Amino acid sequence: MRRVASGLAALTTAAALAACGLATPPAAVPAAAAAGEYLVFYADGGRGEALAAIERAGGTTVSTDLRLGYALAKGGGDAFVTALGASPSIVGVSTDRRIGFASAHPAAHPVDRTARAAGPAGGVADPTTGHAAYPDATALASEQTAGEPLAGRQWDMRMIGADRANKKAPGTRKVLVGVIDTGIDGRHPDIAPNFNRELSRNFVTDRPEDPDGDTLDGPCEVSDCKDPVDRDDDGHGTHVASTIGSPVNGIGIAGVAPRVQLVNIRAGQDSGYFFLKPSLDALTYAADIGVDVVNMSYYVDPWLFNCANNPADSKKQQLEQRAIITGMQRALDYARKKGVTLVSALGNGATDLGRPTIDRDSPGYPRGQERVRKVTNSCLNVPAESKGVISVSSVGPSGRKALYSDYGVEQTDLAAPGGDLLDGKDASATRAILAAVPEDALRRGGKLDKSGKPKTADVVRDCRDGACSYYQYLEGTSMAAPHATGVAAILVSRFGKPGKGGVALDPATVERLLYRTATPRACPRPRAYGYKIYGETEKHVCQGGKSKNGFYGHGIVDAWKAATVNR
Repeated sequence: MRRVASGLAALTTAAALAACGLATPPAAVPAAAAAGEYLVFYADGGRGEALAAIERAGGTTVSTDLRLGYALAKGGGDAFVTALGASPSIVGVSTDRRIGFASAHPAAHPVDRTARAAGPAGGVADPTTGHAAYPDATALASEQTAGEPLAGRQWDMRMIGADRANKKAPGTRKVLVGVIDTGIDGRHPDIAPNFNRELSRNFVTDRPEDPDGDTLDGPCEVSDCKDPVDRDDDGHGTHVASTIGSPVNGIGIAGVAPRVQLVNIRAGQDSGYFFLKPSLDALTYAADIGVDVVNMSYYVDPWLFNCANNPADSKKQQLEQRAIITGMQRALDYARKKGVTLVSALGNGATDLGRPTIDRDSPGYPRGQERVRKVTNSCLNVPAESKGVISVSSVGPSGRKALYSDYGVEQTDLAAPGGDLLDGKDASATRAILAAVPEDALRRGGKLDKSGKPKTADVVRDCRDGACSYYQYLEGTSMAAPHATGVAAILVSRFGKPGKGGVALDPATVERLLYRTATPRACPRPRAYGYKIYGETEKHVCQGGKSKNGFYGHGIVDAWKAATVNR
């Protein structure tokens, strides 16, 4: 899930198959302006002292957010942060990286910042017995033609009964689903009918270069570097939105809840980075407009694991990580209290989150600053390990936990289809999740020829009446989470009462019903499941019982049960 989901977009099928292959800029704004802006989080009742501390440190307060308890301040670099850290009223300080600046460098193919490097997923053999621990998934990739034109490729929807649920409980337009991601292509034929352009917002500004002058988002597509609300230059957010709510319209695929409204609440850069301020803005906005469910298939940059007191980190780095932990928890609490059900991808690091030992990916921005540091269970992946969040692991077509998926008996709440290319004999793109992607992103990535024909096996084109739409196979917990989000939307549609935005259902009730309707799945035997990867074996140990364990949480989400359960 880095950085999508977390962060976030998920591993591309082509990459896993070793074959993976977005304007005229305005005048440049100096990078130093952004570097001197900070989010200063203060303790309860500490606002006055925090503002005084900012002034004593030589800074100025730009604004304050009373909802989340922080000030946006301008200051003079590391010395300013260190001085703030000495005040007992201040609990965290983070650089505000939201402001971009223009560049003439050519655009680069977006980096998938949501999928942490986990190596290729695969292997179904039990290393101790030599027998398959799970059935070969190849037979599950049917080419049946019932339903939407590409329904035969949607093994994920059949696994969770969404193909049947679509007919009985497709959701309602009174339900608003917020996609906090890299954007949504609201013009895509299999998105547009359910896309709410009026409510959609973009909380990021494209950043062509990072502070080191290396290409980040690439040249801005519009003069102010702030993309329209119906654009997704990365493609990850569109894929997520499609899984949640692509309509039944005779085109392409159908989502889990094909009649809900999709709201783009963009917090991710084109390059896939998700910084703190846009994430806070996205969550508070979702809460204030009456969004019912949000999907977060990412983690907050630049730290994969946020440690409040890691001796390996500098004081400034500790303060930044405390700011991420504190700020995001306050924003999540704010949203949940206003009726927003919070769903997150668990992560793609193939890690037991209850026993992390090494973080090789932090700090992940700017690129090249990563280092190996020791971490413990006191360090948190945010938002997946934040309180009040429903975190989702990934399974392949056979139902086994995907190799790349993080896990943990305390951290895994639910499981859902996210794809597993090697879940069967050899590798197959069809074992990933098929959903809509922007044509522009595919062209920039070199995946289409001049006529629009796909050049790679992970891209599918569906043409109707002279118009074509595009879909891509992707795998990752970024792809698993939106299945759970769609099931949550079904529950809100069925049991919600009139409320802000349309209908509302208490997040605690949604969570209870999600767990109640999930299909429990026990740990494999032996519990130390072995994944065969090119002749080598990697073992993941599953803890817990059938009703709640580290691989599957309370079970695999079930749309059909959600569509038929009595409250």
